Amino acid sequence: MLYEAQEVLIEYIKENEEKLYKIAYTYTRDKDLALDVVQEAITKALENISKLKHVEYVKTWFYRILINESLKSIKNKKNLVEYEIDLNKMHTNSEDNLVDNLDIYNNIEKLNNKLKTVIVLRFFENLKIEEIAYITKTNSNTVKSRLYKGISEIKNNLKRSNI
Repeated sequence: MLYEAQEVLIEYIKENEEKLYKIAYTYTRDKDLALDVVQEAITKALENISKLKHVEYVKTWFYRILINESLKSIKNKKNLVEYEIDLNKMHTNSEDNLVDNLDIYNNIEKLNNKLKTVIVLRFFENLKIEEIAYITKTNSNTVKSRLYKGISEIKNNLKRSNI
């Protein structure tokens, strides 16, 4: 069982390393720090793999570790680096789309960490409400509430900036 869980975890990490890095970067806003966060999350996951009771939950279990490490890193970092968006990696069809995407990303950054976590996991990682609830150690209704509130705040901020 333990060996199987380790294999599943390692395979999951290999298949999703870029995605995991992007999640960490969303929180840290620093390329090197995001790499450190992912590395620390992998180390903690491997050290604690025996605590994983069901192998089929490796994805959500690892997300929880990654998000906790990301939050811990930004708490420890006193001066946050300005948020960078790699414009070369954004796939847009027009300049207007690029501006809209930048506005949305900037408004996501303004959300508190609880709202940001739910928004990122739902829309960037396409996780289900139940998976997000497990990762954030909350119930589904709390996730739905945070999702609604986060979307509402983003919409309001976008409306204000367009006035």
